[in-house]
Amino acid sequence: MADVKYYDVIQKPVITEKSMEAMGDKKYTFLVHTDATKTQIKEAVEKMFAGTKVKSVNTMNLDGKKKRRGTAVGKTAKTKKAIVQLTAESADIEIFEGL
Repeated sequence: MADVKYYDVIQKPVITEKSMEAMGDKKYTFLVHTDATKTQIKEAVEKMFAGTKVKSVNTMNLDGKKKRRGTAVGKTAKTKKAIVQLTAESADIEIFEGL
């Protein structure tokens, strides 16, 4: 496994209707490094966003999609998505405010 630092774990937030609706329950969705574990994701969220306390982390591995360009067939890169549940007394994540 690669040596993944906490600042490399979270790549970008996922902004969809379903993820925005889940933010009411303090659930935030991120694309994360494919080698990151649940404990590394929890540590990264708590270090990067001050005042947050993670209750649980759910992850899912997504395979790449098949794409065609003429006769050539290829696949896009695999991704990993994490849904982070914060505790009730935890502070909200500021990057999602005002969306």
